[in-house]
Amino acid sequence: MSSENLHSFRLNEAKRVVVKIGSALVVDSAGVRQKWLDDLATDIAHLRSGGCEIVLVSSGAIALGRKPLGHEPPRKLEEKQAAAALGQPLLMAALTQAFAHHDIQVAQSLLTLEDTENRRRWLNARATLETLLGAGAMPVINENDTVATDEIRYGDNDRLAARVAQMVGADILVLLSDIDGLYTADPRADADAQHLETITRLTGEHDDMAGESNASAGVGSGGMATKLVAAKIAWSAGCATVITLGDRPQPLSSLASGARATWILPPLSPAKAREVWLRGHLTPDGALRIDQGAVRALNNGASLLPIGLTGVEGRFTRGAAVAIKGPSGDIFAKGIAAYGSDDAQQIIGLHSDAVEAVLGYRGRPAIVHRNDLILDDSA
Repeated sequence: MSSENLHSFRLNEAKRVVVKIGSALVVDSAGVRQKWLDDLATDIAHLRSGGCEIVLVSSGAIALGRKPLGHEPPRKLEEKQAAAALGQPLLMAALTQAFAHHDIQVAQSLLTLEDTENRRRWLNARATLETLLGAGAMPVINENDTVATDEIRYGDNDRLAARVAQMVGADILVLLSDIDGLYTADPRADADAQHLETITRLTGEHDDMAGESNASAGVGSGGMATKLVAAKIAWSAGCATVITLGDRPQPLSSLASGARATWILPPLSPAKAREVWLRGHLTPDGALRIDQGAVRALNNGASLLPIGLTGVEGRFTRGAAVAIKGPSGDIFAKGIAAYGSDDAQQIIGLHSDAVEAVLGYRGRPAIVHRNDLILDDSA
């Protein structure tokens, strides 16, 4: 199988994909590029029909909000925030129109840096996105520019898209760009620049190649350098990244058919990378004791439910790392708690549908979700 066919197969077989589109693709001097968005919607509808879940990360709000403030690019933070507030409804209206033709419901989700870096907020954001995907909706994510300050913002949606891909366990991160991948030098200035089709590990040499070769003209904030930073984030999460030309009709169909692109491929799957991360970062703040039935369930790949809980040790907050002890008291597994210790104590032995009546709010069905849990090899 040729490398082009191999990469085409990779996209067509993906179960979850994050697609990032930049301002230069969404907006031009006349406003929204509705025809391009319509073509993208057709692409995404096709992938969804094959069972692939899509999360769209879209720039363009600030660019669309310029007109009421004047056509000059906003420079002060308050000007950017005002432009984002004006432009975000316009962006969502254009996307809603594009996807309505395919009966796809779009769901706006605005995130800040803290939502992806703070563990509790990360869990909340992930749960929301999983719920939307489970309901058949397509999350549309943008940075919440109306409230983020310079100190707590990404500043470009490439890195935000990578964090989202990490959050939802995506197989592929697609970065639609104004160039068809990474070259050894800027191909618009160096006729001898060579295109790189596949990269298995990013190095400083690749960073040197990136330079400013993909900086957008006037409407975007990213460049090839930020795309490589995003690719490194995705790579560590077991997510492949592909950088390809977005400014063409139905760019995802072109990519699936073998269009030129740079693929950055990780050595591990998202599930394995997640396991490696958990093993390297979990230092328990407390412990959950479980019965033998829960031990069997966890061994079979299930989540830890309240009904299998027999006791709580220590004090910890929601999102904390906890040890999971079997009936003998030995550590059986480790995971990230969906409840703090006080609430966990109150729901010991309960069926999940009884939790709300006890706590007064509808919590998570699982105390530790299977995606946030690893079995202890020494147990």
